[in-house]
Amino acid sequence: MTNVLEYLEQTAPRVPEKIAIGSPEYSLTYGEIWQEAKAVGSFLHSNGLYSQSVVVFMKKSPRTIAAFLGVIYAGCYYVALDEEMPAHRIGLIFDTLKPQAVICDETTVNLLDGLSYTGARYLYSEISAFPVEEAALAAIREKQIDTDPIYIVFTSGSTGIPKGVTGCHRGVIDYIENLCPVLQPDEDSVFGNQTPLYFDAFFKEVFPAFRFGGTVWLIPRQLFMFPVKLVEFLNEYKINTVCWVVSALTMISSFGTFQKVKPKYLRTIAFASEVFPMKQFKLWREALPQARFINLYGPTECTGVCCYYVVDREFGPDETLPIGRPFRNTGILLLDENNREAAPGEQGEICVRGTCLTLGYYRNPEKTAEAFVQNPLNTVYPETIYRTGDIGRYNERGELEFLSRKDYQIKHMGHRIELGEIEVVAQQKQDVRSAGCLFDGEKKKIILYYTGESTPGDLAAFLKGKLPRYMIPNVVRGLDAMPYTPNGKLDRKALKSLYEESAKA
Repeated sequence: MTNVLEYLEQTAPRVPEKIAIGSPEYSLTYGEIWQEAKAVGSFLHSNGLYSQSVVVFMKKSPRTIAAFLGVIYAGCYYVALDEEMPAHRIGLIFDTLKPQAVICDETTVNLLDGLSYTGARYLYSEISAFPVEEAALAAIREKQIDTDPIYIVFTSGSTGIPKGVTGCHRGVIDYIENLCPVLQPDEDSVFGNQTPLYFDAFFKEVFPAFRFGGTVWLIPRQLFMFPVKLVEFLNEYKINTVCWVVSALTMISSFGTFQKVKPKYLRTIAFASEVFPMKQFKLWREALPQARFINLYGPTECTGVCCYYVVDREFGPDETLPIGRPFRNTGILLLDENNREAAPGEQGEICVRGTCLTLGYYRNPEKTAEAFVQNPLNTVYPETIYRTGDIGRYNERGELEFLSRKDYQIKHMGHRIELGEIEVVAQQKQDVRSAGCLFDGEKKKIILYYTGESTPGDLAAFLKGKLPRYMIPNVVRGLDAMPYTPNGKLDRKALKSLYEESAKA
């Protein structure tokens, strides 16, 4: 297999009437999504688009995914935007891409008027009815190779300019072929999608479904504010497999939802993006003792996920789940500060090598060269590795553990501290739901934000009994809600802004 479209093409003729992608508003069968994707590809080809970026600026829906596939059919690569993304960020992405075409729907077409975009705009409802040109699509396929790009996902940049991670057929195929034996999907799998479509996280649901003929339901975003209604949705659509960010799962467990309703069909719960607080994880295992729980790890630059751990034992309240082992055909290096392999039990930066590596950052050779580097352990031929910026170590079982980000390591009172460790300990307190830590370098203060019923004083006293003196936060503040980024990670920039505003008051 050399083209991701083959997943759809092998399954659609076999189960053309089965729902492939659904939402509460409407659904697309395998036959319908295949037909519409080929129509979009034919239209783009007829307008001279090939081997360039095409923006898909649509409301999250089954047809958004059909549009992605259509762009790939045309031999181009898609860039997903969302109507809820800030206009400033969309403008920065347009500045980087300089796209010639945008696919819109009725909810987004007028939003382009407020952006500095002057290229072609195509309504999906019109171009998806274009006559399919099988000969033209076959000619495009003949020219495509597995290292051709198929998408660009924009992540946050340290300079404030989003970085466009460019992925290809080969990386996605390698990912799906190694993820499927871990998730163990089949034709009866019903996935519940949680993540926005402008990230690569939805690959974990859509492509395994396409591979086996399963179904994906797009869950309305607003339900993630109402845990009982969310679980009722899972039951209504008989969803048995989820691959969610940790914050979406803890939102359910931390509000006592399982005392009212349980997701009775769930059999596979995979999660990523953050460390799963052990207190909340145990609530999930108690509620669903027969389910499989899988911890996934991996950055966007490595086509989504590169390591996994299938939970196979009980953990104590002070322990964290390992990220386990790399997928087949993926290599993990732990490099110390001198670019040597970290000794057993010692921490090092997690670096990744293998087919999973993406092509780098779009129109950004400088940032690409900083992160995608020559393997320092190999001096005899070119070999690229990706430096994740994450710190890890191997435990006594040989399992890889995530410790923290390099960015979150601080020096305080003469000691090197992982802010993530403070967060993990804080979340062990029964009446704390979530926690986030900052460090004020000027005032040499550790600041801890949290959500839950605990008082700041009680939490501070709890931490004093758990942490050494140099790790105890100088400031502890409660929040009504913890800020998260759209892909489910703790929004430390938002916490920093909160802290700076309070310091001015």
